[in-house]
Amino acid sequence: MKPGMAAESVLEVLEVLDPASIEVWLDGGWPVDALLGEQTRPHADLDVIVRSCDVPQLQEALLAMAFAVKPGGTPTNFVLLDPLGREVDVHAITFDDRGYGLFHLPDGRKWPFPPSAFRGRGRIAGREVRCLSAEAQVQCHGQGYAPTENDLRDMELLQARFGVVLPLHLCRQDR
Repeated sequence: MKPGMAAESVLEVLEVLDPASIEVWLDGGWPVDALLGEQTRPHADLDVIVRSCDVPQLQEALLAMAFAVKPGGTPTNFVLLDPLGREVDVHAITFDDRGYGLFHLPDGRKWPFPPSAFRGRGRIAGREVRCLSAEAQVQCHGQGYAPTENDLRDMELLQARFGVVLPLHLCRQDR
């Protein structure tokens, strides 16, 4: 079983990135809890979105914490792993002149995140963090894979708190 990424580890990563002026937005499971203002479940990793131009500085900063690139990623999506088994899943984007964050997919397509996606703010262990908005979280969880039980629960929590509309496949069905 993977050790996971505790709140203290998330804060440790963010505190290493602060002096390097690397702006990151949390994605995945942690920002759901950050938006809710409380940890609702354990997290296996920390997903971050970073500007493509900041990737070398991010890698250098996390190298100081003994993180190294895990084999198998792409230039825009890769995982950093440390000797403790903690993982940081990095998603690199570029911003266009309209403020859209473009995630370049391996097949050449671009997935555009609207400017509003980057306005999410939440708290982890008392620290304010930037994260994808509740609406953007729904979009991300609704693409490319079958949702897990954690995904369904996370989306239900966002819907209950923020009133976001869930696509049908992110809604549990009573049978």
